[in-house]
Amino acid sequence: MNSKSQKIIINIEGRNYPNWKIDLKNKLKTLKSNNLEIDAKNIDLSCKEISEIIEIANQYNCEIICFCSSSPKTIVSSQSLGYKSQFIESSSKNTSEINKKNPTFSKTHFHQGTVRSGEYLESPGDLLILGDVNPGANVSAEGNIIIWGRLLGIAHAGSKGNSKAKISALQLSPVQLRIAKKVARGPKEKPQFGLAEQAIIDSEEIIISPLETT
Repeated sequence: MNSKSQKIIINIEGRNYPNWKIDLKNKLKTLKSNNLEIDAKNIDLSCKEISEIIEIANQYNCEIICFCSSSPKTIVSSQSLGYKSQFIESSSKNTSEINKKNPTFSKTHFHQGTVRSGEYLESPGDLLILGDVNPGANVSAEGNIIIWGRLLGIAHAGSKGNSKAKISALQLSPVQLRIAKKVARGPKEKPQFGLAEQAIIDSEEIIISPLETT
């Protein structure tokens, strides 16, 4: 088999962050394959940072075929840019470190597949859905709601009063949004294709904007 066609996994270690650019360039210099899988561990990467990784890989004539991470933000960001992504649960050691920074992580509920009309999902922490939320479906979380797909039903983040909670999705076209005690209807205009979005409370109102890239 041609070594250039073999897949190579490159880890972006947390201990090297934010110096991952230098670390990535050093690893790419010695590669014998053009097909890369980036394992971002538990690092939260924005769309902008993932675009930078892609640009660096292109400089070395390498193609990224997949992103792996235990960070929902990294998964949503990479998917919104059109890249294959794989969510990986953290090891017990890494999870312990993450929990110190984010107590709700240990209570994160993961759902694989579409949430259909009439179905209801609830989480005592964050809720990560790998699929669409159809019209007539209802999802709720005490923390953030991250949807790796389209939100077309009803979503309630910060259900116990957390006004800092967020709702993010590859497409936000809900029947209704709720964050803490604030309620809003879904936007009438169609979302921009390929642009992940988020809903947050700002100035006492729920606003929808492109997913943070900084």
